[in-house]
Amino acid sequence: MKTLKNHDPDIYNLIQKETERQNYGLELIASENFTSRAGMEACGSTLTNKYAEGLPGKRYYGGCEFVDQIEDLARERAKKLYNADWVNVQPHSGASANAAVYLALLKPGDTLLGLDLSHGGHLTHGSPVNFSGIQYNAKFYGVDKETGRIDLDSVRDAAKKHKPKLISIGASAYTRDFDYKAFRQIADEAGALLWMDMAHTAGIIAAKLLNDPLPHCHVVTTTTHKTLRGPRGGMILVGKDAENTLGVVAPKSGRTKKWSELFDSGVFPGTQGGPLEHIIAGKAVAYKEALEPDFVVYQQQVLNNAKAMGERFSELGYNLISGGTDNHLILIDLRNKGVTGKQAEEALGQAEITVNKNMVPFDTESPFVTSGIRIGAPAMTTRGLKESDFRTIAELIDRVIQNPTNESTIKQVKQDVHAICERFPLYDFVTTA
Repeated sequence: MKTLKNHDPDIYNLIQKETERQNYGLELIASENFTSRAGMEACGSTLTNKYAEGLPGKRYYGGCEFVDQIEDLARERAKKLYNADWVNVQPHSGASANAAVYLALLKPGDTLLGLDLSHGGHLTHGSPVNFSGIQYNAKFYGVDKETGRIDLDSVRDAAKKHKPKLISIGASAYTRDFDYKAFRQIADEAGALLWMDMAHTAGIIAAKLLNDPLPHCHVVTTTTHKTLRGPRGGMILVGKDAENTLGVVAPKSGRTKKWSELFDSGVFPGTQGGPLEHIIAGKAVAYKEALEPDFVVYQQQVLNNAKAMGERFSELGYNLISGGTDNHLILIDLRNKGVTGKQAEEALGQAEITVNKNMVPFDTESPFVTSGIRIGAPAMTTRGLKESDFRTIAELIDRVIQNPTNESTIKQVKQDVHAICERFPLYDFVTTA
């Protein structure tokens, strides 16, 4: 960072401030994590200079012999991690991976069926403000009002009614595991393809602590950050059974293709140009880290911490959607506490506790206000916090929510937050010197 400090002190100082914010605050956004220093070094390497449209061995540019080896290594590690037959590691994000799947499998106007955004789904699963809802005929299933869980009978009814070409699974704020075998049965009955977006739970699935979608889904997409703990990016995977399935007809050409051909072309040239080879190198580092035994220990601790925090919130009288969690996050309905999600997010932010306001099922507030907050365990678990620490954090959050405008309370909680963070330092280069 010395070169940057001398060359562009404005950017250097802002990066330092952001690093300090991360180090001295409690990062509880469920979609965020802390990438290893090795991964960050790969992302900041000379690979950022290289253009490499195409795939390894099939580039449109010269000078790709080394980035080919890096991308091949990333692909082989990802395949080993998920026992996949094929992967594409080039998507710039989860959204771009999803766009490539849509382009490969659907024509504009085709029907897709996914989890409603207001019930914990994702923008790219058919939201009317997103390309997925603009270009395609999006229909939705939701969660049961009493249990907060997906009712598979209602999914089956929706599939029979709407006859989708593609059914999506996956969520951004759903706290329970998925029954992929049951979803596949529904998809087969409806004559639909089945796609899982495991962006939030990819690391936990890699550790084999949640159900595995690859044996049941035709295609799986993910981000590479969140629980996988790599750099920000995306990936597409196909399981061994699915890749051997022939008879898939490309929407435009009408030619029969294998899954891998469809999704490769969906990424490039379908939705992207040159891949970010420096980020792919960072992904390769993350896959290597995820293949190590201590990654399973880490993911189990994520689950333990989320469960402990959820239990403490319940003891404090909070309404947890679905009654708890099977994964890394909890979703809290704050209506019985008399505050909105927006008010809670802002008050907690003043105490340097970072969460995000979030819609809850059957919400009575707008998406800009919301009735809930979403809290995740991955980032602070990376820093070394255990169950007792997460129970303490739940108590700190409760103190703020009970007194969201009390400056004295917020100041004291902020001091307690700093004390926790000092016990678990993030990186050793946090300094403005």
